[in-house]
Amino acid sequence: MATKRIGDEPAFVLHRYDWSESSLILEVFTRQFGRVALVARGAKKPSSSFRPILLPLQPLHIAFGGDAEIRTLKSAEWQGGHVMPTGDALLSGYYLNELLMRLLARDDPHPVLFDAYSATVQLLASQGTDTLQLALRAFELRLLRDIGLLPLLDAETATLAPLAPQTRYVLVAEAGLRQAHDDDRSSLTGEQWQALQQALGDNALFSDTVRACIPGLNELKTQLRALLHYHCGVKVLKTRQMMMDLQAL
Repeated sequence: MATKRIGDEPAFVLHRYDWSESSLILEVFTRQFGRVALVARGAKKPSSSFRPILLPLQPLHIAFGGDAEIRTLKSAEWQGGHVMPTGDALLSGYYLNELLMRLLARDDPHPVLFDAYSATVQLLASQGTDTLQLALRAFELRLLRDIGLLPLLDAETATLAPLAPQTRYVLVAEAGLRQAHDDDRSSLTGEQWQALQQALGDNALFSDTVRACIPGLNELKTQLRALLHYHCGVKVLKTRQMMMDLQAL
């Protein structure tokens, strides 16, 4: 990236680390530059203008510069628009951030995925549990598609044969989309997979993807979770484990 200062860039804070007694290292998701590491000097000081702004799940416009691996945050402005999610919605937002931290390489732009993330965060802040689950599934699909880990959903992966509308198929990490077996825990019909593929098209809106997730929502959740765990290289994501621990209390 050039050394010139980047200004007025839409961004969200994904994670933050202590760097010194007064400063933070931030992992931010920007629209035009992807995931970027920044140092926020003096951000921990009580008098810092950064202190009340650099929060997760809040829309920001930032300016930064430098040509090192970790660049320098120059300014940050909160864009408003929604309150901080709470409860399950807050944990779901942290889950989105963990996925992006694990699966996105730094300095790899994904502007369409950024817009989907922004829309998902707004839904988390304003909607109920049912909409929350739909928003998460839609974002997972968009994420997997944008980073090249989602096969075409309107054909069998191994043979490229078109899906039969009423036949059931399952999405498997190492084999892609294949016809369901009797012992598969979850599956969707060919018609449902085809609708999802159409809702992930270049001209499709994020709201189209959300609506396409409504049929077979629970079955889709099981398959996407297994696929994401496989590509993240973990059995359970940290945020998922946190949710299970809280539910067990």
